[in-house]
This record gives sequence, C-alpha cells and structure tokens, in this order.
Amino acid sequence: MTREDCYHCGEPVLTGDSFHVEILGEERTMCCPGCEAVATTIVASGLTSYYEYRTAPAEKASLIPDELQSLSLYDNDDIQQEFVRHEGGIDEVVLSVDGVSCAACAWLIEKQLGKEAGVSRIQVNTTTNRATLRWDPSATKLSILLSRIHALGYKAAPFEADSQEHQYHQTMKQYLYKLGIAGLATMQVMMLAVAMYFEVFGDMDESFRDYFRLVSLIFATPVLLYSAMPFYINAWRNLKARTLGMDVPVSIALLFAYFASLYATVTGVGEVFFESIAMFTFFLLLGRFLEMRARRTAAAASANLLKLIPRLATLQSGEQIPAKSLTVGHIVRVLPGEPFPADGVILEGITTVDESMLTGESMPESRNVDDVVYAGTINIDGNVDVHVTAEKKDSLIAHIVQLQDAAQLAKPRVAEIADIVARYFVSAILIISALTWWYWQSHRPDDAFWIMLSVLVATCPCALSLATPTALTCSTTTFGRLGILLRRGHVFEAITKINRLIIDKTGTLTEGNISLKETSTYASYSEKDVLSIAAALESYANHPIAEAFGECDKMQGITNVENVIGEGLKGQYQGAAWRIGKPAFALDDPSDIGESLHQIWLSRNGEKIASFRLIDPIRESSQALVDQFHQAGIKVTMLTGDNFHSAQAVANHLGIDDVVSDVSPKGKLEYLQSRPSDEVTMMIGDGVNDAPVLAGAHLSVAMGSGTDVAKASADMVLLGDDLSKLLEARKLAAFTQKIIRQNLAWALGYNLIILPLAVMGFVAPYIAVAGMSGSSVIVVTNSLRLFKKDVIEKLRDA
Repeated sequence: MTREDCYHCGEPVLTGDSFHVEILGEERTMCCPGCEAVATTIVASGLTSYYEYRTAPAEKASLIPDELQSLSLYDNDDIQQEFVRHEGGIDEVVLSVDGVSCAACAWLIEKQLGKEAGVSRIQVNTTTNRATLRWDPSATKLSILLSRIHALGYKAAPFEADSQEHQYHQTMKQYLYKLGIAGLATMQVMMLAVAMYFEVFGDMDESFRDYFRLVSLIFATPVLLYSAMPFYINAWRNLKARTLGMDVPVSIALLFAYFASLYATVTGVGEVFFESIAMFTFFLLLGRFLEMRARRTAAAASANLLKLIPRLATLQSGEQIPAKSLTVGHIVRVLPGEPFPADGVILEGITTVDESMLTGESMPESRNVDDVVYAGTINIDGNVDVHVTAEKKDSLIAHIVQLQDAAQLAKPRVAEIADIVARYFVSAILIISALTWWYWQSHRPDDAFWIMLSVLVATCPCALSLATPTALTCSTTTFGRLGILLRRGHVFEAITKINRLIIDKTGTLTEGNISLKETSTYASYSEKDVLSIAAALESYANHPIAEAFGECDKMQGITNVENVIGEGLKGQYQGAAWRIGKPAFALDDPSDIGESLHQIWLSRNGEKIASFRLIDPIRESSQALVDQFHQAGIKVTMLTGDNFHSAQAVANHLGIDDVVSDVSPKGKLEYLQSRPSDEVTMMIGDGVNDAPVLAGAHLSVAMGSGTDVAKASADMVLLGDDLSKLLEARKLAAFTQKIIRQNLAWALGYNLIILPLAVMGFVAPYIAVAGMSGSSVIVVTNSLRLFKKDVIEKLRDA
C-alpha cells in the first residue's frame, strides 16, 4: 500500500480521504481540516499560482478562523511575483477595492492607511474601484495593510481583471435583487398610499386606515432592512472613522422616516412615510445601479488591456504553459493570428504585427529579427520565435494600465476643491436639516418632518463628487485609444494653456532613420578603416546617429570608451585618443572645418581624420503639427544638439519660428529656464539628452521610439510616432475641461436651486429622491460622452 502525502504541507495523510480541494484541475488530498481550509482560501483568492511555483511544501496549517490568516498568503514571495512591483526598496501593488461608492470612501481609506507605518502612498480611484498602494516591506507587511482596509469595512485584494469583473457581476446581481424587492414594495405601498391620500373608498374608517398602514409597514420593512443595507454599511464606515460621507444623510432620512411611521402605525397618531421610504430606496438604488454601470464602462477599457494577453503560451519545444508563468529568458513560439504572450525580442522569423491596441494605428507594422514585440499585440502572418524580456507584471500593457490608473488618480485643482466642498457640504446638510425641522415644527408641525426629509435627500452632493473623476477616467481611456499614455494628471490643464512649443529635431521632427550619406577622410586612413573605428565607438551609444554606423564592421581593440551625452564619444586605440561627435567636441580647432555640411567628425589626438554627412527624412506629420500650432497662435522653437546648417534646413522646410542649435543637455535646460515667466512650454523629445529639459518643461512629451530615460522624464508618451495625435490630444483635453465644467455647474447649480426650495417645503420627498438620483446619473452620462468611439473623429473635424 503506497503512502499518500498532503498536497499542501507534505505530511502523511492519516485521515483517509476525508479532506479534498480541487487545485489546478485535479482533486488534491489534504491531511487535516487546517490544510483544507488554507488551500481552499488560496484557491478562492485566485492564488493557485502559489502551487505552480512553490519550491517546498507549506508549513503545517492550523485551523484558525481569522481573516488575517488568509490575508497573510499575500506576503508569500512566490505569490507576490505576480502582482507586486519592486523599485528602490519600495513595493507597489494595484488593489481592487470593493465597497467604494463616493469620494468620502476614498478619502477615508487614504486617511487611515496613510497613518500606517511604512506606507509611502495610498491613492483610491472611485471610478475604477482600484487603489495604488506603495509601502516599505521592511517596515510593514501587505497582509497587515489589507487587514486595515478590511477593518474599515472594505474588501481589498491585488487587482486582476478577471476577478474584478467577476466581483462586479456579483455586486450588480445583488443590486438587482435589492432593486427588485424595492420596486415591488414601492408598487404595493404606492397603491395603498393613493387610496389613503385620495380616500378612494370614501370616508375611510379608522380600522381600514390602520389596516392599510399595517400592510404598508409589512412591505416597507424588507426594503429598509435588506434593500437599503448598502447605504447603512457605508454610513457606518464613515461614522466609525469620524467623518461624514454622502450615505450618512441618506441613512438618517430612511431610519427617521421608518421609525416615525412605525410609531404612527402603532399609536395611530401622526403621518406615515412608508411610500417615501420604498420609493426613496428604489430611486436611490436605481440611480446607483445606473451610475455603477456607467462607471464600469469607463473603467473597463484599461483593465481589458490585460485580457489581451493570452492565458497559454507555447514554448519553442512545443510545450504549453500558463502565460503568466513566463519569465525572462523563456523562448516562445507564436503562430499567425495569435497574440504575443509576453514582451520580447524576435529571435527567428519575419512577420507583421497589429499594434493598434497600443498605438491607435490600424496599419500593421513589419517586424524582423531583433525587433521588439509587446504582449497582447497580434502576430499577423509569420511564424516567429520570441525571447521573453519581461514578466507579465513588467510588460508594457501592465505598465500602461498602471500609469493610466496613476493619471486618473492625479486630480486637477478644481477636483480637489470639489471633494473638499462635498465633504463639508454633508455637515452643512445635517445642520440645515435640523434647523429646517426646528423652524417648521414651530409653524407647521404636521409638515416639519417630511420637509426635513426632503432637505436631507435632495441636497446630497453625490453628483458633485462624481463630476471630475468620471470625466478624467473616460478621457484617460480615450487618450489611450489615441496612442497617448498619460503619466501625470496635470496634462489636462497644461496642454490647453501652452503658448510655446519646443521640439527636438532628430527622432522627433525627423524619423530618426538616419543613414550615412557621405564620408570624407583627411589623413592616411582608408574610408573602410575610419568607418570601422567610428562604428566601434558609436556602438557604445543608443542615439539614432549611432544606428547609422550599425552595419559597418567594428574595429577591434578600442578601449576606455566614454559616452559624453549630447556631445559624442571618446576612447583609446593604438595608444591614441580618438573622439567622434560634434566638431567642438571632436576637434581641438573646430574653426578649421569652415562651412562644411558634415555633422559628425572623427579625430585622433584632436586632429581631424574623417567627417560624415548624415541624412534623416522629415516625418510626414511634422508639417501639420507646426502649421496647426501656428494657427493656434503658439510659437514653435527647434531645440537641438545638431549643427546650425542641418537644423536650419529642417526649420526652413517646416516654417519653424526659432532655431537653437549646437546645445548640450545642460544648454537645453538653461534655454528653457531663460524663457519668460508668462510662457507655458511644451517640450517634445526622444533621447537621453532630452531628459533634463523634458523634466523641466511645464508639459513634456516623449516619442514612443525614444529612450527609456526620456519616457521616464515625460508627462506624456506618444506610443506611435504620429505627431498629429498631439493636436487631437489638445482638443480632447479642452473637451474634457468643458465636460468637467458642465458637470460641476450642473451639480452645484442643482444643489443651490433645490436647497432653498426644499427648505421652504416646495419639494416632496419622492421629488427629492428622483432629483438627487437623476443629477448623479446626468453627471456620469455626460462624462461618458468622452468615451464614445466617435469622439476622436468629431474632434478631428472641429
């Protein structure tokens, strides 16, 4: 008889086959209820990858009915590989947060988590129900931070597109149940209320009236205890944290109305508000349901990018493994029509790739050996072998989703003010409601209660808190469809205010496909030798100029090569100092070259040996960019390290206003800092030498084909190379600001109009409910205009 070991902890199974858990598609035997409980929790949390990657069995489990035990699974290094990013001793994770309904919820989580030791940043997006958490793993654990969120009444777990979608459908199903009960109860109670209001049965006997009230109580009670539960839960969270959210006045109104009506039903004295309770809850739930669907539409686009990565990947050997288990160094085979399972470099094969989901360009791009391909893009027509260069969590798609979340979290100043106003407005509502009841109790005591209810409900600032985040989420997603990745939130404001465009030449206004046009020699070295020496030196640089020498044979024996950013390269060969780059860098006497059109010079011990003339085609979209910025009254400056003659030729062709040439990276930054204070600048660049000026500009754009350093310094990344996308981005940002202003005007205007009317008793409770729910839905629906597929076409025609 063979001994069977526990799949979880590895110890012998002495209990027969009593405990089982299905893991990785098979029934696994456990040794005890403790291992069964822990394994079940791992599977239920979507962390089965733990069993795929673990190197040893788990420690013996104990059956501890504590939520912290399940959360501690997220501290496992093998599990964290899938969703935690490590950078400079700080860990970062994107969380799905269940239960967030308004800005007050986000503020509460941020305030409480921000107090925890080791937390460097926590930001919550109410539209996407996601949070970005950064912490020091040496100071605290992820499980502890998650438990703090759970203690506030919210559920949090590492974000996965599939699990969040499942959670969304579960939440919507629960809302439908609650909505259905509230709707059925509303119909029944309203029929009884109409009978009592209009005395359909003539002079109604008190026994009939009491009977109708009792029946109304029976129908309204499930609505109050079940359908309205989400509002109580949110209100309790807020009160526990000593803050006021939007569901606080809602819950107070519901409970006050119910218990007042219950008292009137039992004693037979006073009015009942059962129809208002049922209708109030129904309209609130309906508004929240529609709001959640609209917000989901806006939030789903970035999450859906992750779904483009296939579940399975085929290794070069033919073996299929989960795509999420691919690591750097794996070689995968991708057939025609299949999506690439990971970022990588093509080792073998030629194909075309559909990158429209990244760049917004519908035309496939050809890819050859040594070209980079990205996870989620589609291999069109060739068999290729790809060397994996990044895991799923470090892929370009994951990076895009992360940066989109960060851009959505970064609020313009007007949004921060709106959130503060919304929080304090709740306090004002409660005070005004109390004063309203006190006043009407003295003048019309029979109406005081329902007037107070109307004030509580009608003025709830839900729409005010939704005005900005929904618009920003929709707009950020549309920017992504344009092929523009936002890295910082101030883009929406800054891009519409720019009055000076500063743009690099090589790789930005030009294609960056630099080729060698002409070579001249000035010493005893042959043309082949100088090209070999130049190629060997340039192989230590990643500037587009270096690629012009890429096909030349490289001279062996060159040592001590140093790359002087923005100037050139220098090294040692055969006991002499060789330099290649700008004339002022390469030559001891640069005046010796006269008016030469050659941009690159090679020297030996400061004496000229050779010069090279390079050509770089101008991008087709450069002319449209310059022309349309001129039409908008924006001056254009070319800021380049190239020599004056080549820079001026491009500037004359495009009609650029100013040319600043032959400048170093430090000189570029000094030029930017010398601009007048009233100039709002936008810098576009692509190289390492552009990084300082990109970081220093009011707004900066890095080309998608540029260096990683440039992209890290920029506020926006143009994933393709079509500069005309920036013109559409400017129009989209202006449209976004218009939508935000409309949302805020509606939200503030509605509250300013409805408040005095409610206080004066002109707004019935059911009108207040419909108005409050309707205003929130109007704001979200208006924001969804930014998300429509034809918005980009309309902006192009504008």
